[in-house]
Amino acid sequence: MEKDLSSYRKSYEKGELLLQDAPENPLELFQKWFYEVDSFFVEDETNAMTVSTIGLDGYPKSRVVLLKRYTYEGFIFYTNYNSEKGKAIANNPNVCLSFFWHAAERQVIIKGKAEKIAENLSDGYFESRPRGSQLGAMVSDQSEVIESRQVLEQKLHNLEQEYEGKEITRPGYWGGYIVKPVEMEFWQGRANRLHDRIRYTLQTDYNWQIDRLSP
Repeated sequence: MEKDLSSYRKSYEKGELLLQDAPENPLELFQKWFYEVDSFFVEDETNAMTVSTIGLDGYPKSRVVLLKRYTYEGFIFYTNYNSEKGKAIANNPNVCLSFFWHAAERQVIIKGKAEKIAENLSDGYFESRPRGSQLGAMVSDQSEVIESRQVLEQKLHNLEQEYEGKEITRPGYWGGYIVKPVEMEFWQGRANRLHDRIRYTLQTDYNWQIDRLSP
């Protein structure tokens, strides 16, 4: 199998990112970009992000998850703590998040450390989920080998009967992580491949150093 992709071309001309327009705190720029993409490029799933970890086998692995909250402290997502990504984070909390908003011709790449959020925060989010999603979190032994899809569907059916008319509480193996950034890079596509790249690096005094990178 072979396909030559060398003729694929796209000119990026939808925006610019100048150093003088970069705020002192990268979270402010992230909030601005997130709002703009969410408001004007509805075809993008704005909160979809790639989480990259170093697995127990030594290989990096990336997968798309949904950002559920961001603050000045960091970026929060939820998962099964016993999943492949959960085990990887427990072994090495250094992770990378990346957003690619293709319609806006923008990327954000975030290096940071992941840690579990407080249990009451995970409880609160779990309670806000649709009932089907709550049961789904209990059904799936995430990342484990299963015999067939029917096994999942039968387990869901059994749980639906078991919890009929009952409150569903968050299982202890499921909850949130916050990724606290130590570096954030903002990429804006530009014509002739001369893209704008602005990098923020957290310093020991908790201020951010801002640099322009060559594309």
